[in-house]
Amino acid sequence: MSFRVEAAQNQIIENRSNPINQKIDRKFSSFLTESLQKQTTATEMKISNHAQKRMEERDIQLNHSDLTTIEGAVEELNQKGSKNSLIIYKDMALIASIDNRTIITAMNANEMETITNIDSVKKINV
Repeated sequence: MSFRVEAAQNQIIENRSNPINQKIDRKFSSFLTESLQKQTTATEMKISNHAQKRMEERDIQLNHSDLTTIEGAVEELNQKGSKNSLIIYKDMALIASIDNRTIITAMNANEMETITNIDSVKKINV
């Protein structure tokens, strides 16, 4: 049995781009544009699990129209710099995180006694 070694020709290996090593645009304008795009798509209200349980216990129901009205109030509170707000709407009182656009808890308006850790109140007239 004999072995023969031949000279290999130089081969050019194609340089495939590795997604891990791709350049990322780190310009301020890119971050600003991305941030603004995220803000415009994040206008939908969320209801926390805690608030959902309280709403079920108290037979509080919100329909699409109610949520749209509350979203408008949250947007106004956001523009004024609020962080955690009491929103009084119809016969209910909602505590909302304005930054997260999340209803944190819900109660009937006649249950309100002492409310803490809020920086604003918004009453929505119906």
